[in-house]
Amino acid sequence: MVTIAVFVATFMTAIEGTIVTTAMPTIVGSLHGIEMMNWVFSIYLLTNAMFTPIYGKLADKVGRRPIFILGTAIFIIGSAMCGMSNTMLTLIVARAIQGIGAGAMMPVALTILSDMYAAEKRTKMLGLNSTAWGIASVVGPLTGGVIVDTVGWHWIFFINVPIGIVLIVLVSRYLVEEKREKDQKKMDIMGSLSLMSILLTLLLSFQFLSESGMDIKFFGMLVAFILSILFFIYVEKKAEDPVISLDLFRNQMFVVVNLVAALISGFLMAVEVYIPMWMQGVLGYPAGLGGLVLAPLSILWIVGSIFAGGWMVRRSVKVALLRSLGIALISSTALLFVPMNAPFIVFLIISSITGVGVGATIVVTTVAAQNSVGADQLGVATSFNTLSKTIGQTVMVSVFGLVLNTVTRSKLATANLTDDPDIMNKLVNPQTAKLLPENLLGPLREILHDGLWGIYVAGFVLVVGCIGFVLLLKEQKKTNS
Repeated sequence: MVTIAVFVATFMTAIEGTIVTTAMPTIVGSLHGIEMMNWVFSIYLLTNAMFTPIYGKLADKVGRRPIFILGTAIFIIGSAMCGMSNTMLTLIVARAIQGIGAGAMMPVALTILSDMYAAEKRTKMLGLNSTAWGIASVVGPLTGGVIVDTVGWHWIFFINVPIGIVLIVLVSRYLVEEKREKDQKKMDIMGSLSLMSILLTLLLSFQFLSESGMDIKFFGMLVAFILSILFFIYVEKKAEDPVISLDLFRNQMFVVVNLVAALISGFLMAVEVYIPMWMQGVLGYPAGLGGLVLAPLSILWIVGSIFAGGWMVRRSVKVALLRSLGIALISSTALLFVPMNAPFIVFLIISSITGVGVGATIVVTTVAAQNSVGADQLGVATSFNTLSKTIGQTVMVSVFGLVLNTVTRSKLATANLTDDPDIMNKLVNPQTAKLLPENLLGPLREILHDGLWGIYVAGFVLVVGCIGFVLLLKEQKKTNS
């Protein structure tokens, strides 16, 4: 019952992004706030990332059950407030509260799985749990469309309330934890605040980078980010019970697997965000086919997790990671050499290979991060691993956007095809692409393809970087706990 609760919690937080994306045009039209639309997504990711490590520490200090229940309750409150919002500003505030709750649900759920299952079984459970993200990417848009067209956009948020209440009941009733001794150490408030400052300045700097490039706002946030890191290190050295012990960063395994988790999550964004753009903008396929191309990735993710479980039991973490990343390297290399007008089946194959390679890598890094620390730091280690993946995705989406914009602007200026600054947005939308002059479609698609190729060069570098970090690992004994 607890495992079911964990899977449902993962699905609920995963579908939140895809279902809101589908409903956003209707929400914007209803609340008249197109200029603030990006913040509906950004604020959720930001508060989620900021509170994730805090909840991880609390899960170790006071237990998994109360923190999971607390996070789910906050998520329910935020969802209800989103549904009742009547202005864009109140929706953004409510989304911030939703994100604070979601920051507990995912990492604490993964920690609960770690408590319940030994390594070999855990990899399978993590693989099944991870497929919730893939299912959400397929089900979310469809569900969002149906809800918006029938009962109204408010219910994409209200629907979380009864599901969240069921989760709280299941975990309250069925999750049994060993009684913990009361922790007399003070909570590291300054460390928590400085860590939140690090995440706030980092994610805002890349948000500004994606919006307006390398301007004064970006560099200002970057300076604030560096100062926040220095202050965090100073505070944590003096803290009685640091929110994230600096000793963790002397643990080579912990550092490397989290770096790999961040980088491979960034590569995953190159596939999940930009292959559909290739389908629609370059090949002219409808949006449905653009999403369908990712279905094999979601399905074969579980296959990768099963492989990962066997590799970790029979081999070392290093070997398991090299095998997983080797498969991911095949798909990242293929994307560099795929012809512009390659048939649909080629992308289905690449999506399948990516699902196996990235799925296996994510599961190995999660289990290895958990196994690299003691039981008293399991929550912190799991939440930090979740945080690493979030940061990798958020940062690389901004970087990929910058690469795409830079390449396409440069190519458009050189080609001198049109004065329309919105031409590339029209191209990637199958509906508006039909209205473009026939003589422009071919050259514009070539320009978009060049921009996407730049993204896949960056994605290839990320995967090679992962392999480089893994090669630095000292050989470990096989994982059997």
